[in-house]
Amino acid sequence: MIRVDVRSKAFGGTEILRDISFTLDKGETLALLGPSGIGKSTLLRLVAGIDSNFSGTIERPDNMAIVFQEPTLLPWRSVLANITLIHPQLPVAEAREALDRVGIADKAALFPGQLSLGQQRRLALARAFAGQPDLLIMDEPFVSLDADKADEMMTLTETLIREANPATIFVTHAREEAERLATRILRLGGEPATLQPETGAG
Repeated sequence: MIRVDVRSKAFGGTEILRDISFTLDKGETLALLGPSGIGKSTLLRLVAGIDSNFSGTIERPDNMAIVFQEPTLLPWRSVLANITLIHPQLPVAEAREALDRVGIADKAALFPGQLSLGQQRRLALARAFAGQPDLLIMDEPFVSLDADKADEMMTLTETLIREANPATIFVTHAREEAERLATRILRLGGEPATLQPETGAG
């Protein structure tokens, strides 16, 4: 389903990524590990098509969803409208069901600024899965949450991935998150960064 072959990615003459190749099938969850600044988010942007300035090829489905580190919500629109505006063909009843699945159906009329960070993250997940993506991309989706909230979000994410069965790529700096959610783990390391296989995925 997804084929990634990044020969080189550079910024201002400095090569950041080199010789990164992998494939991903429907239902697989790939975790990308590595220290801050190594190029994990850069690689996600290439896979998502946000950045096309690189040497190589990437094949991906058109129907994909991205969950960023910070929830990229429309602050001037209601919680419900944050789903229906992104997915205009989705019936309102199904949008409400998407909110119910992440536990914030009672917040539908509120605005994102009236939600806690955890609730905003839940809304971002609801919006992503409402489109039934073939490819789900997540960039450190549990960062800045306390341990209990992070555990809740990981449990919710596990459930949603199991139900929708997309190909999933997510970035994390926490190995325990990778081992819990991923079917396969790859680590970015070196200068420029290359992919190194990891063991221990569940």
